[in-house]
Amino acid sequence: MIIVENPAELRQKVAEWKKSDKKIGFVPTMGYLHKGHLALMREAKIKSDRVIASIFVNPRQFGPNEDLEKYPRDLDRDSQMAEGEGIDVLFFPPEKVIYPEGYQTNISVSNLSKGLCGQSRPGHFDGVATIVTKLFNLVQPDIAVFGQKDYQQLALIRQLTLDLNFNIEIIGHPIVREQDGLAMSSRNRYLTTDDRASATCLYRVLQYSKNTIESEKEYPAELLTDEITEILSKVQGCTVDYIGLVHPISLQPVDKVKSGHVLAVAVYFNQSIRLIDNTTL
Repeated sequence: MIIVENPAELRQKVAEWKKSDKKIGFVPTMGYLHKGHLALMREAKIKSDRVIASIFVNPRQFGPNEDLEKYPRDLDRDSQMAEGEGIDVLFFPPEKVIYPEGYQTNISVSNLSKGLCGQSRPGHFDGVATIVTKLFNLVQPDIAVFGQKDYQQLALIRQLTLDLNFNIEIIGHPIVREQDGLAMSSRNRYLTTDDRASATCLYRVLQYSKNTIESEKEYPAELLTDEITEILSKVQGCTVDYIGLVHPISLQPVDKVKSGHVLAVAVYFNQSIRLIDNTTL
């Protein structure tokens, strides 16, 4: 594995592979890798001949009061893990390379950015759409693998790829979970022992909701939201950011919940650690 910081060097490597008709897979990350990221890399290895992973903590998708400065970073650790998965190139660009002085352009996917995480994190998905577009242009992959834990992000990237005519297959990988059901996340490391025990409430409400919908043809969204809220209100240190019951493609809220709809939940622990999770009901 080689670590590349310069886009020109990356493009040269990609051009060499394309001349040899190599299928290129891409896994973009913000680093501090965990088993979920590694699962994405393994999926990309299966479906392509060469794999590029990127690490870039994108400042444009963090709000003014979010955790940009303390977001975990460890390139040595990450590079060892990526190399262990057989990644060919780890793209690790400096911020000034991605956003040079005078940078002005912003990409926005208007409707899919509005609800769920977009409501509580204004501007976040413009930052996501912008960095993904830039990385797609730099890497020129044939496939790109994203985790389904960030369901709204995945839906947005699918739309962006369609709208901007990228010839890239977007693959959504199922959520990778701990044994107790907690979705793997780089932010889990912030949790105290008590918080970590409480955080399993997310998986519990997902399972409760799936079981509820399995037993009913349709279920009032307002009633299910109230039931989830009641469950979460009993969890120590847990504050609900949002509970969304939405259509799987448009992400528009639904009044009656049925099989195939998506439940997405975001909560804070001790007012500062924000975790998200989702399931298709």
